[in-house]
Amino acid sequence: MNDFEENISMPNPDLICGRIDEVTSSEPHFMLLLFFIIFVAGMLKVVLRNYEPAILTLLSLFGFCIGLLGRQFNEVQQLLYPLLKTNNYVFLNIFLPLMTFMAALEMDFYILKNMFWQILITGLTSFVTAFVFIGYIVVKLNKYTWNVQSCLLFSITIGITDPLQSVHPLKGIGVSKILIDIIRGESLISCGVSFVFFGIYRIFGRKTSAFKAEFLGLSGIISVISLGLLLDSLSFRPGTDITITKFLFIMTFSCQAFIFTFMGIVIGCENIREIEFHSLSFIIILFVTVNATRMLTILLVSPVLLHSCYEFSWRWGIMLICAGIKGSFNLILAPDIYNLSQEKIVLPQLFLIYVLAMSIMTMIINSAMVTHSAVTLGLCVISLPRHMAMQNAILHIQEVINNTIMLSKTENILTNILWSIVEEKTKIEYPSFFLGNDEKSDTFPTDEVLIEEARLHVAIIQMSSFETQYKDGSLPEAAARILIGASKNYGTVQGKFMSIYDVTTYEKTRSWLIKVKNMLVFLSSQKDKINFFPPEKSKFMGFIYKIVFSEEFQYTGYIVTLLYFFPMIMHLWPTVRDSHVRGLIIVNYYFVFLCIIEATLKILIMRNRYFYESWNRLEFYTIIFGLIDIICIHLVREKPRDIVLIQCSVILGFFRIIRFFRIFKMVLPTLINIIEEIIKKRLSLMYSITKGYIQSLEDTKFLIKQISSRESIFQKLYEILEMNRRDAVKELGLIEHECREVVIALKTKQAIRNVLGKALKNLRFLWSRGIIDKIEGINMNKLFLGKIKSLNNFPMTVPPPTPEKFLHNIVWLEDKDVLIEFFKEKAQLACFDYGDIICKEGDMPQGLYLIISGMSSLYGSLLHFGIDPKLRTLAHLPRTPYTEYLTSGDIIGELSCLLKREMGYTATCETILQACFISLEDLYEGFDIFWSFLEYKIWLKVAISIANHHIKEGIMGEELTYQRCLEKNNAYLENLSRYSELTIYNDTMLHVLIVYGSVLNVATDEQHFAPSRIPSTCFQIQGTSNINKLLIIQKENATRKGKSSDKEEYYDSGKFAYYTKKYADG
Repeated sequence: MNDFEENISMPNPDLICGRIDEVTSSEPHFMLLLFFIIFVAGMLKVVLRNYEPAILTLLSLFGFCIGLLGRQFNEVQQLLYPLLKTNNYVFLNIFLPLMTFMAALEMDFYILKNMFWQILITGLTSFVTAFVFIGYIVVKLNKYTWNVQSCLLFSITIGITDPLQSVHPLKGIGVSKILIDIIRGESLISCGVSFVFFGIYRIFGRKTSAFKAEFLGLSGIISVISLGLLLDSLSFRPGTDITITKFLFIMTFSCQAFIFTFMGIVIGCENIREIEFHSLSFIIILFVTVNATRMLTILLVSPVLLHSCYEFSWRWGIMLICAGIKGSFNLILAPDIYNLSQEKIVLPQLFLIYVLAMSIMTMIINSAMVTHSAVTLGLCVISLPRHMAMQNAILHIQEVINNTIMLSKTENILTNILWSIVEEKTKIEYPSFFLGNDEKSDTFPTDEVLIEEARLHVAIIQMSSFETQYKDGSLPEAAARILIGASKNYGTVQGKFMSIYDVTTYEKTRSWLIKVKNMLVFLSSQKDKINFFPPEKSKFMGFIYKIVFSEEFQYTGYIVTLLYFFPMIMHLWPTVRDSHVRGLIIVNYYFVFLCIIEATLKILIMRNRYFYESWNRLEFYTIIFGLIDIICIHLVREKPRDIVLIQCSVILGFFRIIRFFRIFKMVLPTLINIIEEIIKKRLSLMYSITKGYIQSLEDTKFLIKQISSRESIFQKLYEILEMNRRDAVKELGLIEHECREVVIALKTKQAIRNVLGKALKNLRFLWSRGIIDKIEGINMNKLFLGKIKSLNNFPMTVPPPTPEKFLHNIVWLEDKDVLIEFFKEKAQLACFDYGDIICKEGDMPQGLYLIISGMSSLYGSLLHFGIDPKLRTLAHLPRTPYTEYLTSGDIIGELSCLLKREMGYTATCETILQACFISLEDLYEGFDIFWSFLEYKIWLKVAISIANHHIKEGIMGEELTYQRCLEKNNAYLENLSRYSELTIYNDTMLHVLIVYGSVLNVATDEQHFAPSRIPSTCFQIQGTSNINKLLIIQKENATRKGKSSDKEEYYDSGKFAYYTKKYADG
């Protein structure tokens, strides 16, 4: 119960329906009844296969039988005594919060946010129509003499729609999530309003304080609903959300089982022989009235829903009418109809019988109607575009299965397996019964329909990517929540693909924060201390100079202003002012006099420059108003009946408030620091959001083949996603340029988290295998978790590294001191302004540019990837323009320098840019000295970069980074010249990727162009371009074979010894 319950005399009936008890129980047998109910409910759930209407109906009959036994046998009545003696308000506080929380938890917060007013109007309309229409029918057609009060309470109870049972038939049959959440939201609102009404009515006529307490206490319903709405999969630790949800489902079902069984017990304990045949006919009348009221409600709110939701139609209206199902929420309020009525009726059990009958009838009949209507109206039918997308996904999975079987056939240990049976059992066929009759025709949907369906798939893939990034630790919770919320919001907008500018209001927020900061910086500018030095002979002026520009003098002025705060309050308080007039006048004189002294000392030092500073002008205006105020007060004392002087004196008295403005100068540094912290947090959050958004686009781009197999749809989706990715990368570069320290701190923090996450993963692996003892594993696990938790206190900014240290970021130098020292001597610092062109398409490369700060855009007319022009023409490969954005740490010109060919793009500075320049001559001098290790490492890095950016199909599970390949030693580069042949996919090869050039499948004459993955069914290839580079990823624990893969660190011994000695001596 709530705290205010102590002051409220609640009705305490001996039975829930008010019957006087005859026996008492001294032994705690009631727990046996609870466990027995749980056991019976579990058995029915298994036998009836989770069909809740039948389960709850049988539980109510089971409880009714127990109640009948309780009337006949004292032993059974002792078992039921605690239930019959407990007030219904206790059960209301036990069962209601959990059921309400579970109903709210299943609802999508962002759908409710977008359609809040529509759902609110629907819920309130449902409550009002039930209150009026059902109440009128009960008053007019009920044979038993119920008073108006009981009739109205009964109409409210019977008019509630159960938020759990109303959507239960729609789960798992493919009905739109928006429709389900409209039904659930409307039910929650009608339930909430009804519970508030009952709560207020429960203490009607009591003390006013108790009424206020109860009214405020009803906010608990709103709190429970709000908590359920705000919790989602991101609110729980990865892997625990499923367990918690299952537990809550079990507890909610247990609550419903208890409610239906308890109501059956109470009805069975009552005398049902006095019930006449009229009650049966009235139950049918109530059932018709309830459904008619539901129909009237939907007809009233249909114009609002049609105008606000583009998916709403008459089909949805029929579903909303049929979904008015009653259940546990109605039964939990039913006993209060009698308990709260001032006039007691003869047969109180009729309230429970009618509500229970309505619940059972609507659960059985309306549930069947909802399911049948959804199937008949085609609301649970998978559309043809979605069916086509799912078929594409099934074909892709089947292809993976076939490839796995083909590779498994080559293993010696699996040669004696009946592969025909394996192929038969692993064959996947998508069931066609999900398609409606109208969808099985030969007509295919238009591109507009397909692109809309593909848009929904893209939003789902992006949300899945956001959750995966959050669980991996690469995306903060706040950023993941914003991205998922934006995806759900824009997912309901027809034809809208979410861009980075739709995700957040970052531009607006950043602009006004910076404006506020600039204004505060302007106000806090210290112009008091000008370049003025008094003559050495004037000791007096030197003494005044030291006083005026000392901190003590400045803070003395602040203290005087703060001390005047109390007299100012007395001046504005008429009652106090009248009794202290003389004292306030004297204090005013003193304050103005001190201000004059302060201004005089400053003017003696600063002279006419005193008025150049805004705060000094404010002080001067304060003195002027103070003197005028003193003169007006003196004139009023001379002429006390002059109305004009009195009004002027009152107005000038209010102007004394400007004397406190100078205190604002004292807190300006603190305000500036607060604004800077907010800006840094905002930039950090926006950087994480943008990076997560880019990653989701990368994940989506390589899955659009499974979304739609039509080439036009695929091309349009690819263009939209690529355009959104370029905008996001550009925004990322602007953020990094604007606040490098924040971005560097965020990247450093993320790198630390990734390293600790991998270490923690390895620790748990060794722990699970028994290599590490349990106690040691627990201690080390706490150590790593403590380090991860300490990252919350990581500084918001980290100073950027010097240009020399940026050489350590070049991955192909591998942090080797000899290489870094060599290029440090050769490298030069290059600076570019906004709009400068670093290199042009078609020009010969001058060298490498390692970007230190700023952002550059790359635009090329074609990404050729070394494919022979004749082969490109014969294969009709698209000529897609190339646009990319590079930021700090990226390198311009690697591939062109390796090939000594013309630049394939034009690099333009989007911001002021600093770069570390390594000329082409110095690079090839490094190749000569560190032959051929260095050139091979650069090619390997370029190949991995191409694979990561352009090849994902078939290698989605591979962690393909340069550092990872060095650690595992599982990737190498193979060079294949024109007309040369190579055998691939032997026992050691996992993936073979063509990253530059093109190859021919010798067996089928099928061409494979870069960048792509060569299928595992191809075993012999031939080079068809001048230069062909293959990136080969090996299986774990496989030894590398072939002379081209055995790239060791070869050096020019003479030059290497010279540079080693030189750098060692230096």
